[in-house]
Amino acid sequence: MAAAVTAAAVLLGGAACGSDSSKPSASPTTAGGSTGSSTAGGAATSATGETGKLTGRLTVLAAASLTGTFTRIGKDFEAANPGVKVTFSFGASSTLAQQIIQGAPADVFASAAPANMKQVSDAGDVSGTAATFVRNQLVIAVPKGNPKHIASLADLTKPGVKVVECAAQVPCGAAANKALTAANVKLTPVSLEADVKSTLAKLTLGEADAALVYRTDALSVADKAEGVEFPESAQAVNDYPIAALAHSSNLAAAQAFVAFVQSAPEMSVLTAAGFQKP
Repeated sequence: MAAAVTAAAVLLGGAACGSDSSKPSASPTTAGGSTGSSTAGGAATSATGETGKLTGRLTVLAAASLTGTFTRIGKDFEAANPGVKVTFSFGASSTLAQQIIQGAPADVFASAAPANMKQVSDAGDVSGTAATFVRNQLVIAVPKGNPKHIASLADLTKPGVKVVECAAQVPCGAAANKALTAANVKLTPVSLEADVKSTLAKLTLGEADAALVYRTDALSVADKAEGVEFPESAQAVNDYPIAALAHSSNLAAAQAFVAFVQSAPEMSVLTAAGFQKP
C-alpha cells in the first residue's frame, strides 16, 4: 500500500512544568502549536478549582510520532477543560524517558515503546499503571512516484539507494532492526537519526531515497512522499503506552488527559492518522 505524506518539524526536549529550578527544562509546544520559552520554575498550577473543574497547566511528554495527533487532542482537551493549558514536548521516547527519570517536571508521558515506559515505571515515576492506547507499524517511505522502484526491504540494498533510519536506541530504530533481521537484510544507512520525524525529514528534503518510518509519519506527508508496506513490519509492531506521572504537579488533570486520549472521539483522531487500536 502506498500512502501519501507532508513534512513536519520535530520538537525535541523535556517539558517545562514544576517548581524545582535545578531540574531540566525545555521549550515546549502548546496545544495550539506555538512554542514558548519556559523554565522549571513557575510551571504547573494546581489541578482543580473550587467547583471541581480542572485548572492549571499540564505538560505532556510524547513520542515524536504523536506530534500531529496529540496537538489536535490537546486542543480538544483544552476545549473540554477551559481552565487547563496543555503544553507538549515531543521527541524520541528514549530521550524523554531519561529526562523524566532525571527529574524533568512533567505530568504525562506517552511513549512509542513499552521499554521506555518501563524505565520510567521502574524508577517510580509512573502513577498507577500505564495503558497501551495505540499501536504503529513501519513502512518504507519513498519520494512521490517511487523513483527507485522500492518494493521490499531487500530493494534497499541496491547500489545507489541511500537509506536513512532512526538510531537503534529509538523505538523506530529498534523496530527497524527487528524487521530487517526478520527479512535477513543488512543495511548501511547514510545516517541514523535521533527520532522518526528527523528521519522522515531527511527523505522529504531529498537527502535520502528511502526511510524506515512509521506508517503514521508516511501518511502525514501526502505531497512529498508515499509509504511502501512490507510484510516483515508485522513482526515489529510498536505498542504505545501512556501514563500520568507520579510527581505531577497537576495529577487530576494528568489522569483526566490519559482517559481523554483513550475516549472514542480522540481514538478516532488517532486511527484516522494511521494508528491501530491495541
